[in-house]
Amino acid sequence: MTDKPGIVITGASGRMGQMLIKTVLDSDRASLVAAVEREGHAWVGRDVGEAMGGTPVGVKVTADAKAAFSGAQAVIDFTAPAATLAFAKLAAEAGVVHVIGTTGMSDEEIADLEPAARQTAIVRAGNMSLGVNLLVQLTKKVAAALDEDFDIEVIEAHHHHKVDAPSGTALMLGEAAAEGRGVKLADVRDSGRDGITGARKRGDIGFTAIRGGDIVGEHDVLFAAAGERIVLRHVATDRAIFARGALKAALWGQGKAPGQYDMVDVLGL
Repeated sequence: MTDKPGIVITGASGRMGQMLIKTVLDSDRASLVAAVEREGHAWVGRDVGEAMGGTPVGVKVTADAKAAFSGAQAVIDFTAPAATLAFAKLAAEAGVVHVIGTTGMSDEEIADLEPAARQTAIVRAGNMSLGVNLLVQLTKKVAAALDEDFDIEVIEAHHHHKVDAPSGTALMLGEAAAEGRGVKLADVRDSGRDGITGARKRGDIGFTAIRGGDIVGEHDVLFAAAGERIVLRHVATDRAIFARGALKAALWGQGKAPGQYDMVDVLGL
């Protein structure tokens, strides 16, 4: 037995899943107790260390998430919206902290997390890095200080494998800008311009998504007015920053009351 919180990683074979597994294995504050993959995946039944191309670590990949969660204190989940909702129910039943880094969730899917949050602590964020969450707070303050003479554009770039756009981080930044201006993002969001779109509407918050190569993540918030521009920027060069932040959230969540939290809570910003 160990007094370290036991962590389950879902989506074990994915890029983030493997990074999360390495991060937990390298940590002296947590232990890896399970790695979950979907039924029928080639990794199921194999030692996760060997499946990742390394040495055995004593943890086999399983498709039985319910059993995996029952022996843990937290689950870290960077998968897909439908899977995350299923995992949320299981995490709530097991009473384990559920850290959600899944992006591309709709407002309805996010609302569907509420029943689980009444039973256990959920920490959900579009981005788990310290730097990005500081950028979110700065964006809110700058947007509050500048009027609509300054157009706001959130520009994000990611690798060509990313399936959702705008990124969860870009939407976090857009929400922060909207909050700073005292408006709802849904009322001022301007995405996916193509063709003859007409002039930009005053007060809109725009989004531009770039996909290419192996870009880990780059986010700019542009405030542009006549004669001047302000650019707030964060560049990620290693996705390990997200894994470290997620593990920090899982540890922070131990003993917390049921409810929905974010990285602002975890970092005390």
